[in-house]
Amino acid sequence: MRIPRIYTEQTLTANTEQMLTGNAAHHAGRVLRMEAGQWLTLFNGDGLDYHAEILEAGRKSLQVRITESEAPGTESPLIITLGQVMSRGDRMDYAIQKATELGVTHIQPLTSDRCEVKLSGDRERKRVANWQQVAISAAEQCGRARIPDIAPPIKLGDWLSACNQDLRLVLHDQGRPLGRDIARPDSIALLVGPEGGLASPEIEAAHNAGFLPLALGPRVMRTETAPVAALSLCQWLWGDFHQSNKAETA
Repeated sequence: MRIPRIYTEQTLTANTEQMLTGNAAHHAGRVLRMEAGQWLTLFNGDGLDYHAEILEAGRKSLQVRITESEAPGTESPLIITLGQVMSRGDRMDYAIQKATELGVTHIQPLTSDRCEVKLSGDRERKRVANWQQVAISAAEQCGRARIPDIAPPIKLGDWLSACNQDLRLVLHDQGRPLGRDIARPDSIALLVGPEGGLASPEIEAAHNAGFLPLALGPRVMRTETAPVAALSLCQWLWGDFHQSNKAETA
């Protein structure tokens, strides 16, 4: 039986007994119906997994004994910031979920000329909180012990002017494929436009901010599919599989 991984906001310490409350206790005790004597893995975003045995399961709390902590080795060596123009419905949720699974570090929701999502005030705060929960759930599933931070939405132009990553890429059908001729970067900024694409002045602004146009093939991808393909490519060239690729081509 697979040991559940559960996120908690609480501070965790190895070789201690602790009381879990809130969502972590609810998920383990009420949803999964875990009992005393069963094991689970806890994480709080500090980069470590904490292995714990349930000592007592209550309706609203769990008493656990944390035996040890370890780094799961699931983080990418790349620092990747995804600038994603917001999309409607569950498309943004999908993009955040898959970006988390693919090792992205930061996610910056953006507005642009053709963005059809308008958020402000309480509605914006609720949407960002929902996106953060999507990232947490994805991290629980995929084995990450760090969670991408999701910033409040800002205008595309403001984000472009602040970008200083080693490699900056904008998805564009007139771009070019990535090759091994590009030196391995430590950090990447990836810009993905809205469902209707970026407007010409926005593409020009991205170019002026040092973004290279990236094409992923002859087909037009949806706004939630494009980051999956681009992030997978970046991880293959310079991230998760960089060392194995180097060994194969040596």
